[in-house]
Order: sequence, then structure tokens, then C-alpha cells
Amino acid sequence: MASISPLGDRVVVKPQPAEEKTASGLFIPDTAKEKPQRGEVVSVGPGRVENGTKIDMTVSAGDTVLYGKYSGTEINIDDDDLLIMRETDILGIIKD
Repeated sequence: MASISPLGDRVVVKPQPAEEKTASGLFIPDTAKEKPQRGEVVSVGPGRVENGTKIDMTVSAGDTVLYGKYSGTEINIDDDDLLIMRETDILGIIKD
């Protein structure tokens, strides 16, 4: 199995699958499904350097995060759809 290690302040996220049906039980056709905006962090980069100071990452592998609808670059590794995005594209961490 291949793996990916992001550089700088980049994060690899595995998007959660789109909702299959509404809260009332109606099935959503593929053409009407919303692009997911929630996913699990797979791996994170080492952080970034700003004005000579290293800034550590806020998120870590295993976190469930919310991100913008059009954030990141879509990639496919070993039939897994993943997103690579900057940490600043992440809107928040979901705490369970």
C-alpha cells in the first residue's frame, strides 16, 4: 500500500461519503448529492516556518475536520479518494 507524507503545512484528508438519504428517509440521486465537507485527517506535514519561527500543526492524524466546499486538490492513491489541502483551508475540528 502506498502512503503519502505532505510537506509544510499541508494535510491529507479522506472525505466522508456523501449522504445517501435525507433525514426524512428520501434517497438522494447521485446527480443531487452535495460534495462532502467533512473528513478524517490521514496525515499531516511538519508545519511551516514564518519569520524564522517554526509553527506546529494544529490538527493531527485521526481528527475529524470540516473544510470548505472547494478546498484542496483531489488525488487517488490505491483506489482511495483523498484531498491534499493547507491547514488554513480547515474550518474546524469536530470533537465527539
